[in-house]
Amino acid sequence: MKHTLLLISLLLLGYLDANGQEFSPNLTDLNRMVDSCSIDAKTERQPLIGVSASRTQRGGSTVSGTYINAILKAGGIPVIVPVITDVKALRHTVSQLDGLVMTGGEDFSPFYYKEDTIAYMNETDSIRDIYDLALLKLVADRNIPILGICRGEQAINVAFGGTLYQDIPTQYPSSDIKHRQVEPSTQGTHWINTIRGTQLSAVLPATRILTNTHHHQGVKDVAPYFGVSARASDGFVEAIEAYPNKSVMGVQFHPEGHVAGGDTAMLNLFKHIVREAQLYNRAKELHHKMLTIDTHCDAPSVFVRGNYDVGKRERNQVNLPKMEEGMLDAVFMACYVGQSVKDDTTAVARIEQQLDAIYQQVEQNRDKCGIAITSADLILLKQSGKKAFFIGIENGYGIGRSLANLRRFHQRGVNYMTLCHMRNNDICDSSGDTVALWRGLSPFGRKVVKLMNRIGMMVDVSHVSDKAFYDVIRLSSMPVIASHSSARALCGHARNLTDEQLRALARNGGVAQICILDEFINDNPSEADLQGAIEHILHAVSVCGIDHVGIASDFDGGGGVIGCNGSNDMISITIKLLEKGYSDEDIAKIWGGNLLRVMQRVQRQSRK
Repeated sequence: MKHTLLLISLLLLGYLDANGQEFSPNLTDLNRMVDSCSIDAKTERQPLIGVSASRTQRGGSTVSGTYINAILKAGGIPVIVPVITDVKALRHTVSQLDGLVMTGGEDFSPFYYKEDTIAYMNETDSIRDIYDLALLKLVADRNIPILGICRGEQAINVAFGGTLYQDIPTQYPSSDIKHRQVEPSTQGTHWINTIRGTQLSAVLPATRILTNTHHHQGVKDVAPYFGVSARASDGFVEAIEAYPNKSVMGVQFHPEGHVAGGDTAMLNLFKHIVREAQLYNRAKELHHKMLTIDTHCDAPSVFVRGNYDVGKRERNQVNLPKMEEGMLDAVFMACYVGQSVKDDTTAVARIEQQLDAIYQQVEQNRDKCGIAITSADLILLKQSGKKAFFIGIENGYGIGRSLANLRRFHQRGVNYMTLCHMRNNDICDSSGDTVALWRGLSPFGRKVVKLMNRIGMMVDVSHVSDKAFYDVIRLSSMPVIASHSSARALCGHARNLTDEQLRALARNGGVAQICILDEFINDNPSEADLQGAIEHILHAVSVCGIDHVGIASDFDGGGGVIGCNGSNDMISITIKLLEKGYSDEDIAKIWGGNLLRVMQRVQRQSRK
């Protein structure tokens, strides 16, 4: 690390002799210096921190050296992101980053928060505005940690739906603070108070801090899912941060100026973004190595709605660009059918329609994805840089009353079937029906389970009644799965599994895939967030062991919580598990290893 910093210092600041005097080395000395800088493979890689730039009059890009030096001192490698509006180039640049620092600059156009410009607005730069907002979206889509400074904080607030004071002197006249100091940035001129319990209060533990101030605009209405983490003595917002599920923080002052003056406390802000970036990089590296599977989404119901392309970043929660952003390798596409009509023929046809739609989407995007049936298929697809679609059926009502349909769907690549949905059907009772029809599995249902064991299709007990669950556990000769069920001990929904069911599933050798759906995570669904989903994973592991827990989203079928609302957010789960101290091996089991173990055993038995 010392060699790396020395080399960067050489390039940025010039060469210093033994007396600390700057001079230019000759070519031989320079080459020797470069050759002496090696990277120790045993040392954790320093994270790449993107730095947003200002635009020069000639269209160039410029960044103050104070930002660069503060990042270097904190242990990061600064990477200047040029002011361009070529989104493809920005997307490629962002994909290499581990963190982002949004820098200060000129006023932000009120056009982006739907206000008319007032008379006292300063000049704005439309190219810079577009660049900042595009950069923030690309970085946020990947859940890359962000630190915004001054204008950077304002850009974050606007990008996520907040508003600004366009001119503090006229729109915030009650202030007795001069928010645009003439003193240098190394000098603090007014006090701010951090708010207890925020991320900022942990990074800057002093409750009262003297800061510099160089801004004409500032945060007015805080963006949704953000909170205030510091205020000035006049009540003005001095810092904001995303709720704990995402690493996004903004400060109105200039900590890099204080760092340039030797302030070690303000350096903690840059150490914070570097630590967050290191964690994000660890998650990225782990995703490169392990196999990640979301075992339940309802995207096929979207596929059949006219002109749709899973290869484009559509508004739905699951598509190939979002899977790439979240570094998710595979998704089980669940073909769902409801029971609005008592018509077996129509139900079977709906499953057929969705199966056709899955294969059509794969054909349209065969250079980006493929159908996976076995774990070997998944490995080959990942090695070739493609995403994998496994196939499931949600609701055994979709096979009608025909075991032949079950065989046919299996031959088309269906890997599991959820025995029922929200209502009782011909196979079993549902957890969603208050009156039992069969008191567990029906006679036909017993035949279905036995046939699924024989042909190598996983039996899915999500949605089934408690009695039907235990009937399946006793009857199945193979491990079974709960493709999308959370823990009833933490959320009392009947769809969730009790601790005894989790233990029974473990004894069976099966796996419970924790479902990221708000009403299954929190008894108050509006408060369900990523941290709550993580608690369900932790609880399930504590009850049934690390070998019997996995992850499912139920995206495009109601799934999603605050902080995890699309395939692009799935890497956040890995980050949270790393924060909890889980090993790489255990995270790999949760993300796909456990499910693949069950699937391999079920498929191996059928081949016998």
